[in-house]
Amino acid sequence: MHFVIVGALPQSLTNFRGELISDICSLGHRVTAISAPASEEEIAAIGALGAQFHPIPLERNSLNPRSDLNSLMALRRAYRTLAPDVVLAYTIKPVIWSGLALRSSRSQARFFSLVTGLGYAFEGEGMKRRGLRAIVTALYRQALKRADAVIFQNADNRDVFVSRRIVSLQKCRIVNGSGVDTERFAVAPMPQDGTHFLLIARLLGEKGVREYAAAARDVRARHPSATFHLVGPPDSSPDGIPLTEVRGWHDGGVLVYHGAATDVRPFIAGCNVNVLPSYHEGMPRSVLEAMAMGRPILTTDVPGCRETVVPGQNGWLVPRGDARSLAERMEWFITHRQQWSAMGSASRDIAVQRFDVHAIVAEMMRIMSIEGAKSSH
Repeated sequence: MHFVIVGALPQSLTNFRGELISDICSLGHRVTAISAPASEEEIAAIGALGAQFHPIPLERNSLNPRSDLNSLMALRRAYRTLAPDVVLAYTIKPVIWSGLALRSSRSQARFFSLVTGLGYAFEGEGMKRRGLRAIVTALYRQALKRADAVIFQNADNRDVFVSRRIVSLQKCRIVNGSGVDTERFAVAPMPQDGTHFLLIARLLGEKGVREYAAAARDVRARHPSATFHLVGPPDSSPDGIPLTEVRGWHDGGVLVYHGAATDVRPFIAGCNVNVLPSYHEGMPRSVLEAMAMGRPILTTDVPGCRETVVPGQNGWLVPRGDARSLAERMEWFITHRQQWSAMGSASRDIAVQRFDVHAIVAEMMRIMSIEGAKSSH
């Protein structure tokens, strides 16, 4: 069986789908990974999983119709050439253009889409977003007519698609996010030299980065020894936060910005509390990784995030966009050090029981009816 997996960025193929790719290859199937062009190192990492790499022109945040048409046509050519038996696409553009490419071709491949979050178009108001939402909704409807199943990472996202008549409930399946490797993200001792908060996120407004900075400024006025760390790359999305703004917080002593990181484990090990004030998520991988390493969680009461926290047991939930509530809970952690250990242990237990990557990959493969191959080709 020839399995094709389509993502927007090459590094996401290894970071988020690596275990799935490796497991499918181990069963004797052929796997081709498709995304925007990759570096030699990224291609080697995909090859190490057992897959081949096929680049296409794809600009994740572009609103240029010509660019998107190029992506659609490149996928049509790829599906004709590769002749896949199964296609799995994830994130907005790969899902839409794969569904449309398969519909307009003669491919008999089974098609599965993985919705990892609603994204920019479905969150927030304003004329631009409403217009974009209408376009994306129409495209999704057409693309997902071709889908054998649509896989969501939380029930709220599924309900949005069903209520907007993008897809029927009968086609929907739910898995607990992308999962976390609980062996690689092993429990790390809790630092005892102060109170260290950590946010790992792309530099986007809707990740709650500005609320994090505002809360950090507020809390540091009363607890100057507390430290606030930020790890993550810039993003070209319309919602991206300029690096000059982030460096202003860093230079002003509000927080410590570490830039992007290929391995976040040392940063998680160095924190006491993991924070994600996001406005919306499919299922936040950075939070799952912090939970696996035994850290309390402070996140927002929004789809995706709320599934990671049992309030008072392994962390707290706060309203989205509310820097004051965020600061209040940060102060709670500062004044309740004695509860960190128990909350961290509860996070680890939840990560192992609900979000282990091996169980989630097994469920994905069950949904797609991927079994051992009698022969590979």
